[in-house]
Amino acid sequence: MKPPRIWAWLALAFGLIYFFLPLIGTLEFSLRMRRGEYSFDAYRVVLADPQFRATFSYSVILACLTILVGVIIVVPTAYWVRLRLPRWRPVVEFITLLPLVIPPIVIVFGYIRLYNTSSILPLTGTAMGTNVLLMFGYATLSLPYMYRAVDTGLRAIDVATLTEAAESLGAGWITIMARVILPNVLVAVLSGAFLTFAIVIGEFVLAALLNRPAFGPYLQLIGANRAYEPAALAVIAFAITWACMGLIQLVTRFQKFKTVPR
Repeated sequence: MKPPRIWAWLALAFGLIYFFLPLIGTLEFSLRMRRGEYSFDAYRVVLADPQFRATFSYSVILACLTILVGVIIVVPTAYWVRLRLPRWRPVVEFITLLPLVIPPIVIVFGYIRLYNTSSILPLTGTAMGTNVLLMFGYATLSLPYMYRAVDTGLRAIDVATLTEAAESLGAGWITIMARVILPNVLVAVLSGAFLTFAIVIGEFVLAALLNRPAFGPYLQLIGANRAYEPAALAVIAFAITWACMGLIQLVTRFQKFKTVPR
């Protein structure tokens, strides 16, 4: 016997209240900077802060570079595993899941230990080297999401047939990846890219311990020293994350109308 529909609606209402009520409270508090009335003064102060613009721009640039590195690493790997090494798929999936079970603080301390100024590869000795190290750290954290998205996209196409057809026409490996495989999994890549962007924008541990001017440490700094501005920043960060999730849903809809070349 099916449970009454009323319980399903009650469960949905409870979930929505549990999720949105704290957000509404945060939004309401962020509008109380001016005593006795609601205003957007906290948002105006935050958006006018040069440090906000600098840290947010830094994180956006690093997110774009992280997405590029992730695509270069993940797409060929997932393609090759599905085409030539299907027996290695459980091993590769296990490796890509490790960032979910290894705390970021362990990863960053390993980076500091291996790449300090007294090591063979002293990346932490320069700002550029530390930026590169942080970018690869972000790529590691986003690996589970990027790999799952790309692997799901590859499942939806006939990789073997497309590869054989391209090879019969004389296409090389780089041409096959760039002009055959990547266009067919572009929606999946975009989904992983938006998730990576959301992770990079809000990440704190790696950026703080590597002492980089990222958006995550800026959120913590404002939260420790201001009253209304942290609430405004929390709302802004939430809006950015949900914008990325909305874009994922938007680009996923195009997949329904995507045709696979034959």
